[in-house]
Amino acid sequence: MRRAALARMNFMATTPPSLPPTPPVRSPAVDDSDSVVLERRTQRTEPPRMYQVLMLNDDYTPMEFVVVVLQEFFGKDRETATQIMLKIHLDGRGVCGVYSRDVAATKVEQVLAAAHQAGHPLQAVSEPVE
Repeated sequence: MRRAALARMNFMATTPPSLPPTPPVRSPAVDDSDSVVLERRTQRTEPPRMYQVLMLNDDYTPMEFVVVVLQEFFGKDRETATQIMLKIHLDGRGVCGVYSRDVAATKVEQVLAAAHQAGHPLQAVSEPVE
């Protein structure tokens, strides 16, 4: 049995592979009917939708902690971070930055984790920019 299997393997390896049959080439037919030809249009992709990260005011989170969070996670300088913190304090909410959806969600998670770790109830959300 072993020799028969080896003989078949040798036979199979020495036989050239067969090519699939090629279809006949047809010349294009002249079409006199009223055919409609569609033109190819280039597709334009829209830029990704942007989301703004908002911090919400509460009565317990220290203002200095909010300033530090704005500096650390949003790259704001001290003066800009203080202005945003005052807007959050006076208006109840303030925009920290505008990002793509995934980056905005990551920023919100970073703020919530830092607030939770520090024991503050600071809240942050993201919403689409209109």
